[in-house]
Amino acid sequence: MNTLQAIVLAIIEGITEFLPVSSTGHMIIASSFFGIAHEDFTKLFTIVIQLGAILSVVVLYFKRFFQTLDFYFKLLVAFIPAVVLGLLLSDFIDGLLENPVTVAVSLLIGGLILLKVDEWFNNPNTAETSQEITYLQAFKIGMFQCLAMIPGVSRSGASIVGGMSQKLSRTTAAEFSFFLAVPTMLGATAKKCYDYYKAGFELSHDQVNLLVIGNIVAFIVALLAIKTFIGFLTKNGFKVFGYYRIIAGIVLLLIHFFIHPLTII
Repeated sequence: MNTLQAIVLAIIEGITEFLPVSSTGHMIIASSFFGIAHEDFTKLFTIVIQLGAILSVVVLYFKRFFQTLDFYFKLLVAFIPAVVLGLLLSDFIDGLLENPVTVAVSLLIGGLILLKVDEWFNNPNTAETSQEITYLQAFKIGMFQCLAMIPGVSRSGASIVGGMSQKLSRTTAAEFSFFLAVPTMLGATAKKCYDYYKAGFELSHDQVNLLVIGNIVAFIVALLAIKTFIGFLTKNGFKVFGYYRIIAGIVLLLIHFFIHPLTII
């Protein structure tokens, strides 16, 4: 991986992390085109730079994030399903991460779902703010988030839809999804780093620099993306993202099967 590739991947992460389009899926595809997706450092990089993106949540929502212990307990309850399933299905998930076709199909199916989400869940009547979410609602949102273990599903998309299924407004569901990203991404990064070193790999000076650059770029881009997304989502809903996912999924499948296989193994 060179510096330009690192910056491009970080820009993709910053833009897509909090949009319902799957940041992991987009980075898998981008690194496949670069021809570096098979590298162990690339797999580490795409996880670790999520720290930069989630830091933007803490900065933008500083006053609302640092509040009551009750709110943190709710985040913990929502986080637990991802911990349990992530540990149980670790090898299976790693296999899916090496399959661009899985990403394309997930983008396509997720897009079809997003076209209908606003019709299915159009009557919010509970929790005007993320602090008012109940423990049961938090747990159910956490279960929805686990769907994002399939590359291309979108962590933010799954958890936002999960929130809306609990009769939260689009804005409240999106904000809770952002907050839930903090423990989720911290946990994913810690596990990936542990696995990387357990496998006997060490970071070179250049690789450390790439991680620093990636986190900085992802942080800056995510700051802009979150504000833009909240405003757009509140006003327009999910259909645009649904159409985008459908088009992206179809294009990727056509490229893979008719032009050049998108293989990363």
